[in-house]
Amino acid sequence: MTEAVGFTLAQLRYFVVAAEAGSMTAAAERLLIAQSAVSTAVSNLEHELGVQLFIRRKGKGLAVTPAGDRLLLQARELLTRARDVAAEARGGEGGLSGQVRLGCFVTLAPFVLPRLLAEAAVRHPGLQVDVLEGEADELDAALRTGRIDFAITYDLGLGTSVVRETIASLPAHALVAADHPLAGRDRIDLAELAHEPFVLLDLPHSRDYFWSLVSATGITPAVRHRSHSYEAVRSLVALGHGFSVLHQRPATDDTYSGARVSVLQLANQHPPLDLVLARMDGVRQTARTHAVMELAQELLTA
Repeated sequence: MTEAVGFTLAQLRYFVVAAEAGSMTAAAERLLIAQSAVSTAVSNLEHELGVQLFIRRKGKGLAVTPAGDRLLLQARELLTRARDVAAEARGGEGGLSGQVRLGCFVTLAPFVLPRLLAEAAVRHPGLQVDVLEGEADELDAALRTGRIDFAITYDLGLGTSVVRETIASLPAHALVAADHPLAGRDRIDLAELAHEPFVLLDLPHSRDYFWSLVSATGITPAVRHRSHSYEAVRSLVALGHGFSVLHQRPATDDTYSGARVSVLQLANQHPPLDLVLARMDGVRQTARTHAVMELAQELLTA
């Protein structure tokens, strides 16, 4: 005889939302229910499991305990499976349906997401694709806690147990103002620019990668400006504040400042950066997640 389980899917759902929201009040607002209902559900879940899931900090919200962290990943997976069971019970004639949680590296988002979301809406209208934009460490943490099903990102800052499927290996290019003496050249040696002021895309892991490319010329980069914004870096370069090294290239060389940049291919062999689909090893992928991953691979490869 199968042993009865003393907690409910609703309790697990309220727990997950509370963990994500950081407070019972914020969770109640998301769930459109009374705050007391969320608190009671979580308390009953803690009592049933015999563990403390949150540390309640007056005025500072909730802190998830180690036991809560362990439950969080399992609860998300169980809720996903429950939704799959419901979809199967309703029949598959309506196509794929439900939620897919996608992570995307922040500077890739403008290049990747609009087309992917538009195509997903056409091919799989029953899917709801929710997006988390973040830096490498944020995406790695989101994968490990189950906040996202997979990520489209560079192979930077991803820890162990993350499975990477390489979509493309992208070479770096140099960026200078349109009136720079080297503008218009087909290729340059990065050493020709390395002595000039450097405008650095200052994101974790990315900054180290770009710094290493310039310092490999034997010249220590002289950073004049740093920015977390990809477009701010391009505008600074366009207005003559220095050169930069980047990977993505927009369809236009115009910048937000109104000035233009010139893109220069690098003559020497520099380590490319892999663009990957990343997911946690051992975590079961739903049919809908697999469909969006296949679509991302198709579009990014093209």
